[in-house]
Amino acid sequence: MPQFTVNPSRFDPYKNFKFRVKWDGRHVAGVTYVSALRRTTEVVEHREGGDASTVRKGPGRTRYDPIVLERGLTHDPEFEQWANKVSSLGSGPGAEASLKDFRKDIIIELYNEAGQLVIAYKVHRCWVSEFQALPDLRSNGSSVAIQSIKLEIEGWERDAEVVEPEERTL
Repeated sequence: MPQFTVNPSRFDPYKNFKFRVKWDGRHVAGVTYVSALRRTTEVVEHREGGDASTVRKGPGRTRYDPIVLERGLTHDPEFEQWANKVSSLGSGPGAEASLKDFRKDIIIELYNEAGQLVIAYKVHRCWVSEFQALPDLRSNGSSVAIQSIKLEIEGWERDAEVVEPEERTL
C-alpha cells in the first residue's frame, strides 16, 4: 500500500520546516519552532486473584505534554498579551488573571515543499504557563533574540478536513 494515496509516486515523507500556527482565526507572525505533539497513556496493571503469574495491562489516564512555541523578538505583542491573561503584574485584586479568555484553541499547520497545506492539528484549551520575554543577552553574541511561550494543553486531534493535496508539476 502506498504511503501517499493521492500522490502514489511520492516517496519522501514531509519535511518539518514549513509550518504555521494559528489562533484567534489568524496566523501568528514569525513562529520558528514548535515542539512535538506528544501524549502518554498510563498503564494500569491488575491481576485476578486466582491468577498467580499473569499481569494484565489496560489503559489509564492520558496526559498531553506541553507545547513550546518560539519566535524571533519583534514588536508583535501576541505572545506577551496571551501570557498576561494568566498573570499580569500590577493588576488590582480580582483582576490578576483573565479567567474568561485565557484559554485558546490553536491550529498547527504543516505544508509540503510546494507550500500546499498537507496536515493540520487542532490543539484544545491551551494556556500559557511560561513566557520568556527576553533571552540571555550577550555583548559578544551574534544570534537572534528569541521569545517563547510554553502552552499547557488538554488534547489535540488531527483536522480531518485537511486531506492530501494533489501535487503539481512545473
